[in-house]
Amino acid sequence: MLIAAIATTLVFTISEDNYPIVYARYLFGAIFVLWVPGYSLMKILFPTREIDNIERVALSIGISVAFVPIAGILLSYTPFGIRTTPITVSLLALAITFATIAVIKEHQTKLKAKS
Repeated sequence: MLIAAIATTLVFTISEDNYPIVYARYLFGAIFVLWVPGYSLMKILFPTREIDNIERVALSIGISVAFVPIAGILLSYTPFGIRTTPITVSLLALAITFATIAVIKEHQTKLKAKS
């Protein structure tokens, strides 16, 4: 969630012509788009250590690469269109939703393991 918050803040506060700070925007934006949505979904699907970290990262990138174009296609049918603000907000909403569900599911899994 911290990466998503940093990336969103950088996207909305740093302009495209603000060199060299714009590279931080690019770095966190790439992580935000290519890793965060998939990682959040992977935490929902595998809340405990059922897969190792390398598999989790690889699957997270793959799922993110699949989800982001779908979000773009869905946004193209809305009045908002495909622009920076709607894409950022929709991916942030997706990441927050997935992360919240993942935390709840991980907590429930740990409670079941204790009993």
